[in-house]
Amino acid sequence: MLYAQVVLPLAQPMYSFSLDEKLAVEVGDAVIVQFGSSRYYTGIVWSISTERPDYPRLKPILKKLYSRPLLTPATQRLWEWIADYYLATLGEVMRLALPSLAKPSATSLGELDERSIEPPTEEFIALSNELQTEEQLLAYREKHARRAPRRVETIERIASLAIERNAEDGFIPRRLVDLDSQHLAALRTKGLIRNQRRPRERLTPDTESNFLLPTLTPHQQQALEAIRLAHDSGKVALLHGVTGSGKTEIYIHLIAEQLAAGNDVMVLVPEIVITSQLIERLERIFEGRTTTYHSRLTPLRRGREFLRLAASSGGELIVGVRSTIFLPMQRPGLIIVDEEHDAGYKQSDYQPRYNARDCAVVMSRIYGAKVLLGSATPSLESYTNALTGKYGYAELKERWGNGVLPEVIISDTLRALKRGERRTHFNLDLIKRINEALEQNEQVILFQNRRGYAPYIQCRTCGYSPRCPHCNVTLTQHKSSSRLECHYCGYTTESSNVCPNCQTQDMKAMGFGTEKVEEEVSRMFPAARITRLDGDTSQSERSFKRIVTSFEQHECDILVGTQIVSKGFDFEGVSTVGILNADNLLSAPDFRATERSFQLLTQVAGRAGRHNNRGRVVIQTSQPEHPVIRYVASADYHGMARTELAERRAFGYPPYSHLIRFMLRHSDYELLRLAAHTIARELRSRFAHRVMGPVSSTLEMLRGEHRAEILLKIESGASMKAAREKIKEVLHVARNDKKIKSVTISTDVDTW
Repeated sequence: MLYAQVVLPLAQPMYSFSLDEKLAVEVGDAVIVQFGSSRYYTGIVWSISTERPDYPRLKPILKKLYSRPLLTPATQRLWEWIADYYLATLGEVMRLALPSLAKPSATSLGELDERSIEPPTEEFIALSNELQTEEQLLAYREKHARRAPRRVETIERIASLAIERNAEDGFIPRRLVDLDSQHLAALRTKGLIRNQRRPRERLTPDTESNFLLPTLTPHQQQALEAIRLAHDSGKVALLHGVTGSGKTEIYIHLIAEQLAAGNDVMVLVPEIVITSQLIERLERIFEGRTTTYHSRLTPLRRGREFLRLAASSGGELIVGVRSTIFLPMQRPGLIIVDEEHDAGYKQSDYQPRYNARDCAVVMSRIYGAKVLLGSATPSLESYTNALTGKYGYAELKERWGNGVLPEVIISDTLRALKRGERRTHFNLDLIKRINEALEQNEQVILFQNRRGYAPYIQCRTCGYSPRCPHCNVTLTQHKSSSRLECHYCGYTTESSNVCPNCQTQDMKAMGFGTEKVEEEVSRMFPAARITRLDGDTSQSERSFKRIVTSFEQHECDILVGTQIVSKGFDFEGVSTVGILNADNLLSAPDFRATERSFQLLTQVAGRAGRHNNRGRVVIQTSQPEHPVIRYVASADYHGMARTELAERRAFGYPPYSHLIRFMLRHSDYELLRLAAHTIARELRSRFAHRVMGPVSSTLEMLRGEHRAEILLKIESGASMKAAREKIKEVLHVARNDKKIKSVTISTDVDTW
């Protein structure tokens, strides 16, 4: 009798099951097991042993799903690393990694069978055993060439394709041969061909010359050689290229090399919809090769794509968001992380709270794949790794073609206000540049990092501001819907001019969001065509593409948006970018505020003048001498990095330490407070001065639960493995304490 350790998609350890040898189950296979009295789950066989576990009764594995294992040994090692490093269970990793329909669960076997899906299949054909050698084919041709020329031509075509595709068993996809059903049936009846259904394959060109690759400039060619040198020495490569420098062209050349060799390539992007221009370009060049994977696909398509890739023979180009790291790669060749600095790569909602960029670096060691990180504003962690020689480094300092970096104009809002040079939320500096752009039939992007009409409303008589009853934050006003909305839990209520506290009709909108900006721009520039791109106007992929396409085709003159407009767009007609309020970025209560402000402002500014004419960027701020503003104006990433790294080294912040955040949540505030102090005491007994807190979270209450935080700082050079073991001890104590066990505790390693 055999025994299997099985991972289930639960926050639980592995469980043992008995295994009938007749099932022919392997490590990595998906299987059906009964867990509890009335629940059936899909599990992953993690190991198989002949030694019986020390349990009085073991349930059997009931069924094997799919003809091939879902996980390779390399994928198992990746899951184990993620679970260990991010303080999660393998079950929690499985819950995130596998699409829902690839791991069906149900209350009965019959119901589970109804939910099961299979990989997409297609018909494959091969010549009969009597037509396998050149002599047999020649003899058949001589005998039938006159009487059945079409039949002979088809047979020779099948034989030729089987050789071209190195089909060991002679089977090729039927779609490669122009056969109607009647002709195919006749060949099968005569015993000339065999057929069977197999997982669908992607048709792939055989050599790099099949791809129409862009021509590289001398600077791009130098960067490409530096990347190859880093990869040849076994290092991750960081490509630091200013906005519009042509990083994508370098990606394309590296992708083509790997696909031509039959290897898989994975391209990670922060958000699939926002990077639609990149994906469309890859699909044009690598036609028929690109698989996109993201949460907006239907569950059925996500499941089938996962199963298809698990059965693939390699040569796949996979483009997707952070969860794409869990997709099967049969022949891993290259992993590209575009905009590697972006916070979208960090999973922040539930365990495991992994960073896809860091996982990609680990995958390079586990899979033996090459990794390229690309950004115009690299994260300070990646930049430090490049400075110390841990990563290879390539830099593009100039824009591609005739493009030059935009002129940056710093507009002092306080000075403009004193001089009467401010109209609502616009300084005359910006108004002047917008007018110039419109007169020359050029386009404008206006950036305000708040959606809605106003961040909050306030009674001018008593000072009352409506707040969310579940999240303890002010409600954002949305004028178009006459509603007040909480952007955290979705709570909404009617917007009224009557104060519910003092009953006066004196409620006033405070601050401004993109909706208000759009209204004011429409009033100041009545002839301009204006559109808005934010979370309210682009809730669906269709609406997003409609807005972007409209602006791209110059059907609109001014685009008002949140940070969505900063990410990867290449609009040829944009000459002017206005940043309406840089101050709300600079004042964030976060040690990363300087880095993030520089990144976002630089990325937004990079949308201007990307082609022939030099663009203009107007930054409105009340702090014109702020170092970040100056670094953005001079496009001095290295200066910002040197200053910020010196400060971080002095205070022991990343990349000179690892930060682990403990988030505690409960509806009972006193119980939460007790739990926070208990855990902080346990941590201090093991980590001493490295523990900070507990403190109330910035959002003290979210969705009806009070929240508290504890921060643990582990200096670089200390053993993270030893630290994680001590943390597990603390969590074990907390979860077995009867007083506080109901408090939800989540951990965030390398918190953002």
